[in-house]
Amino acid sequence: MIEIFEWFPAFLLIFVRITAFLVTLPFFSYQNIPAPLKIGIGVFISWLVFFTGDWPVFEINYEYFLLIIKEALVGLTVGLVATIILYAIQVAGGFIDIKMGFMIANVIDPQTGAQSPLTGGYLYTFALLFLLATDAHHLLLDGVFFSYQFVPLEQLFLPIGDESVMNHVVTSFNTMFIIAFQMAMPIVGSLFLVDVALGMVSRTVPQVNVFVVGLPLKIIAGFIILFLVMAPFFVLVQYLIETMTLTMRTLMELYGGV
Repeated sequence: MIEIFEWFPAFLLIFVRITAFLVTLPFFSYQNIPAPLKIGIGVFISWLVFFTGDWPVFEINYEYFLLIIKEALVGLTVGLVATIILYAIQVAGGFIDIKMGFMIANVIDPQTGAQSPLTGGYLYTFALLFLLATDAHHLLLDGVFFSYQFVPLEQLFLPIGDESVMNHVVTSFNTMFIIAFQMAMPIVGSLFLVDVALGMVSRTVPQVNVFVVGLPLKIIAGFIILFLVMAPFFVLVQYLIETMTLTMRTLMELYGGV
């Protein structure tokens, strides 16, 4: 019993970090997964991690509570950065919906409980299926496991306000918007050409009501182009997942001062 109580503080710190990861990581954090199941997964992964490492013995004092806060911040911030990178698909869907006329019809995403664009939710579902089909969710769990190599359990503070950390976060946001623009550019550019053609028609044939013809024409053209660009879309999704894992790793290295 004495040995169990000696190692329980270390297990609790591991459980806090992994649970914070699961709260914000893509796929694992969605509302479709019941909360008891998330807690069970967190306990199971914490149990595996606890028996695969050599952990120091902690005393429960004021420093221990600082360690709990640090572990929660590690899990929340790293998982949040990964989620933000993957949300480039939703941003791209928003760009497409603006041109197709769907932006007025936002729906509630059952995965997150927030409003999302129609096309963004459609593409995001395919991206999640691709993530599961390529075992990229295992890479996320690997990131949770190997985070202890970069940010040790006994490290007391995180350099969140450090210039390199802030530059990395800003660069990650920039990368997310660039990938979102690349995803949306084929459809947005094609629909822009449709707008140009409708403008030329309205000038040459004033009897044609382009406001009545234009909206269904842009929707039909948007669906056709969306079908044609699905293969390049998955190439970008693969690059997005690689960027997401690299961003998580770099942030953990900066946290650990590597």
